[in-house]
Amino acid sequence: MNLRKSSVLTAVLLLAGSASALADGDAAVGRKKAETCLGCHAVPGYFNVYPSYHVPKLGGQTGKYIESALKQYRDGGRQHDTMHANAANLSDQDMADIGAYIESYRSK
Repeated sequence: MNLRKSSVLTAVLLLAGSASALADGDAAVGRKKAETCLGCHAVPGYFNVYPSYHVPKLGGQTGKYIESALKQYRDGGRQHDTMHANAANLSDQDMADIGAYIESYRSK
């Protein structure tokens, strides 16, 4: 019985480790996925046409913040049609990768 419990515990720990590794973003992969983001958010002085407002720069934001914001746009927690359209088809892993790249990008 102890061997069985030990085997189950080992399996659970291995799966948990795999899930957390998957949840972490890969900045190198995120670089390609973030090209659309940088098309607006990396242009100095860029304004959105309608409604007219200054597009925020992503520099200084953590990867987890970017990931969280993208999830909120995708899931409807934040309202912005263009951002929703950009985030709608992103997986959680895509968002983690983009967040990791943006965080590394800000330090360059």
